[in-house]
Amino acid sequence: KTSSAQQQHKNLNTKPTQQHRQPSHPPQFLSQFRFIQRSLETRLKREIHFIHPKTKNLRKNKRTIMAGASKRMSAEEKRQTILAIYHKSKEVYTEKEIISLASKAGVNVNTIADINQNLVDDNLVDKDKIGGSNYFWSFPAKKDRQNQLAHEETLKVIERLQSQIADAQAKLADAKRGREDDESGERAKKMARRAELKAAKKAAEEELEKLKENDPQAIADLEAELKFVKEAANRWTDNIFGCQDYLVKKRGMPKKEAFKILGINGDLITR
Repeated sequence: KTSSAQQQHKNLNTKPTQQHRQPSHPPQFLSQFRFIQRSLETRLKREIHFIHPKTKNLRKNKRTIMAGASKRMSAEEKRQTILAIYHKSKEVYTEKEIISLASKAGVNVNTIADINQNLVDDNLVDKDKIGGSNYFWSFPAKKDRQNQLAHEETLKVIERLQSQIADAQAKLADAKRGREDDESGERAKKMARRAELKAAKKAAEEELEKLKENDPQAIADLEAELKFVKEAANRWTDNIFGCQDYLVKKRGMPKKEAFKILGINGDLITR
């Protein structure tokens, strides 16, 4: 029995079974292991690709190009981009939806709401509030109709201006009638004489303005006005000192304080 047990122990040590050579693992453990292995390989490839100098420069250039393209979009281009979204889909959007679509089209997300409201103000986009939400829409035919109305209004303005031009031309023709230059040059002589008389009139008016300083009637008017002003000044001076006497004698106010209230200074003659 002892030799049989030893032989069995020897067989176990020297001839392992299939289970000892290939240990079995649960399928869930194998799938998790393969997933982790693939993730590590993918991450390693990305890191190697990222640290490559050429790849790094390409990524930097791409970001620069995208940033420059975003900055170069003008306000009018943003308006046209948002309008194109409406006209292409021909659908009704909420403000949140149009912001999402416009940002994907390259418009700065911080300016979409303002530009969309400007389009509403310019009557290029329609807006209506239903419940607690605002809805926006715009169709290509709306802009065509606006252009048609603007064209009709322009035609009306042109017709009105043409009528005014015709009336002005008729008045000009009537004004020129009888003023044509004749062969004798009589009109030219009259026009020259008119210019001379006009210059002489201007010189006479200037001389008259100078002589008005010694005009007896002007001097009399000035003396009368001076007398009236002097009487008014004396009257108001008496009124001021009357107020002073009232404040000092009736109210017992010090004279200096009364002078201060009434604005009396050293330039005014006191009594």
